[in-house]
Formats: sequence, structure tokens, C-alpha cells
Amino acid sequence: QVQLVESGGGLVQAGGSLRLSCAASGPTFSRYGMGWFRQAPGKEREFVAAINWSGGSTYYADSVKGRFTISRDNAKNTAYLQMNNLKPEDTAVYYCAADFSQRSIATMVQDEYDLWGQGTQVTVSS
Repeated sequence: QVQLVESGGGLVQAGGSLRLSCAASGPTFSRYGMGWFRQAPGKEREFVAAINWSGGSTYYADSVKGRFTISRDNAKNTAYLQMNNLKPEDTAVYYCAADFSQRSIATMVQDEYDLWGQGTQVTVSS
């Protein structure tokens, strides 16, 4: 059974950086599209970034474009979210998710993701 485990969250000052990791169990990680989403207190979960199965397509929310970078290492069964120039409004629980369809274009649609991790807290202080 495939599982996703996020790590790398924590407390950081505004302007700082964090790198989140999402480790997948199972042999078929390279077939999955991967996405990162976040949920701040009192708000709905929102899309952050996505990468398709091959790594050839990425997509970002406007709010993080130019600051966050999604990547994947299929040899390590891991997806990453490098977050630079963090802002207090980036504070949220961050979730990774797997899309079992081999889409040519990364998707931002939450309903198209089949498996979710447990989340990791990111807190940015001002």
C-alpha cells in the first residue's frame, strides 16, 4: 500500500527558507503526479504547486510563483518543495498528494489527487 510522509516543516522567520520533503513508499512513484497543498487556520485547503510524473510539467499558485520550487527525485521516491523568501501568510499545514494518472500536464485540482499525506506544519514569524 502506497503511503506519503511529509517532513521538513518548522518555524522560520520571514524571509527565510525551508525545504519540504514527501517520501512515497512503493515501487511506482515515478508514475505519479505530485502536488503540494496547504491549509491555514480557518481557511480552505488551497493549491500550492504540482509536478507531473516525468517532471516535465510544473504549475504554481500565483501567490508562491518565483518563491517556491517543486521538484522530484524518482530514484529516491521523493518529491520536494523548496520555499524561499517565506512570508507570514505562508503559515499553514502543508500536504503532499499523489495523482495516480500519468497526466502530461501537472494538475492543480484537488479532486484529481488520489492519495494524501498527513501534513507538516510551517510557521513563518514576522
